[in-house]
Amino acid sequence: MTLKALQLLASVLAFGLVIGGRAGAENPRPGQTPAKPAPSPEAAKPAASPETQTKEPDRVVVQHILVSFSGKLPGKTISRTQEEARALAGQILERARKGEEFDALVKQYTDDQAPGVYKMFNRGRTAADRDEYARQGMVPCFGDMSFHLAPGEIGVCEYDQQRSPYGWHIIKRIK
Repeated sequence: MTLKALQLLASVLAFGLVIGGRAGAENPRPGQTPAKPAPSPEAAKPAASPETQTKEPDRVVVQHILVSFSGKLPGKTISRTQEEARALAGQILERARKGEEFDALVKQYTDDQAPGVYKMFNRGRTAADRDEYARQGMVPCFGDMSFHLAPGEIGVCEYDQQRSPYGWHIIKRIK
């Protein structure tokens, strides 16, 4: 190969790399590994875990009202329908957010045991006492909602077969 041919080949190869380094990346030859672009300075930084992106507390104390419906709460006979439970949960949530005494609402409406107070510890932590529950030991929506609320804030987990299988949870974070 002549010097001119080598220079031309080098130019063609360099041009292919400059155009995004994709020559053959989308359709590599059999047995060929596609080229990967160099990571940007941002991509080179370690990914933040969900706990560090939005700093979640190590522990929370919440109080909740469970509004269930027929066939959803083992060991308990509840006669309301799913639609009735949804409507009742909406009414209770509205009253709680307007400042009505949460303890009184719990005593009047919960299908769980009153007072409905749970102490929980977050992922990667251990129980401080035997009355504390692991976040991941709760139904998914209940655990997630509890750690995303600010103290005094009220949220709701809507009925979902996987994330909130017992009905609607109206949750108030106490601590």
